[in-house]
Amino acid sequence: MKGVVILGAGGHGRAVLEAARDAGWEVAGFADARAPNPPVLGLPVLGGEEAVSGAALVAIGDPVLRLAAAARLAARGVALPALVHPSAVVARSAALAGGAVVMARVAVGAAARVGAFALLNTACVVEHDCEVGEGAHIAIGALLCGGVRVGARAVIGAGAVIVPGVTVGDDAVIAAGAAVTRDVAAGTRVQGVPAR
Repeated sequence: MKGVVILGAGGHGRAVLEAARDAGWEVAGFADARAPNPPVLGLPVLGGEEAVSGAALVAIGDPVLRLAAAARLAARGVALPALVHPSAVVARSAALAGGAVVMARVAVGAAARVGAFALLNTACVVEHDCEVGEGAHIAIGALLCGGVRVGARAVIGAGAVIVPGVTVGDDAVIAAGAAVTRDVAAGTRVQGVPAR
């Protein structure tokens, strides 16, 4: 893709830039009204969100803010494609919605479904028949075993393991390293082994 702009010039934005470049995309620059010390990794900061036109990758870490920004851009007709790092392995039967970002060394299994603007971070695994809700974040090295359902805007911490068939509700937070063996209600935060 040519001329895409990355909305968000923080750490996540810089990681998305590297993934986009590795995927062969041409990135025109960043849009971030709060960007310190432009340029960022050699690219200009074109302004705030209003500077985005054409196509954009929404690289805002907070799921609620990411979805809100994506909705504003979509309302203006900005194209919001999914990005898949070339080292990721995505099953042919898996489905990625627009705006999803799949980082390096991620594995997405058969018949998995990944919602709009979900973030699958480095080396996480989303196994067969999983559902990842819109705006959810599956952090570095997290493992979703088969048939796991993760709600919208939920955050699965780095290295967490979710056993087969578990449902994690909307806006839930699973702490790093947790082992989740039973369903987690919406808006709940759990941690530990087993997670409580």
